[in-house]
Amino acid sequence: MRGSHGAAGPDGGAARRESPGRTRVEQAALRLFADEGVSETSLQKIADALGVTKAAVYWHYKSKDEIVLAALRPALQELERLADAAEAERSRRARVELLVTGIVDLLLSNRRGLTVLVGDVAVRHLLEQDPSLIGVVGRIVDLLSGPDHEPGARVAATLFLAGLPGPTTDPGSVSLGDDELREHLLESGRRLLTGRRSTR
Repeated sequence: MRGSHGAAGPDGGAARRESPGRTRVEQAALRLFADEGVSETSLQKIADALGVTKAAVYWHYKSKDEIVLAALRPALQELERLADAAEAERSRRARVELLVTGIVDLLLSNRRGLTVLVGDVAVRHLLEQDPSLIGVVGRIVDLLSGPDHEPGARVAATLFLAGLPGPTTDPGSVSLGDDELREHLLESGRRLLTGRRSTR
């Protein structure tokens, strides 16, 4: 499975990863994941949605897990970038501001697809099987918590990350536009993690 998100091998894997066919498979899978959940979405359902044979899907991906990881890869790479940038900040408040803003913007960039994937139990189990994937989440929690490892700060960090997708699917909040929802999410994150309102 690591080969699906690692460096390209001599068989031209990089070119196949970027092919339009793979992109179509990922997009169809994301729509099905959002409608039916990851566990209920089979390769056959993905093939049917595309109007192709199951063998055609297998040409691009050997398993549903590979499709899930491909769909998550851009978000995981962005989290890595955010963690690197946050580590360069000198104060915890600056790290929290950078991470809260970056993570909220990342979620809202694909409000439906990412919310489904992040909240799906099957996806969480898949990530937990690979330390290199779940590791970035641990880095984010550590950076949000601060260097003192206070239990309360860690609880707040994990609460923020676990609860963030909720408002994007809550019937009372789902009608909010991205800009308005973004401001509420940012304000809630700042208050939870720093105990203060934004001064902006």
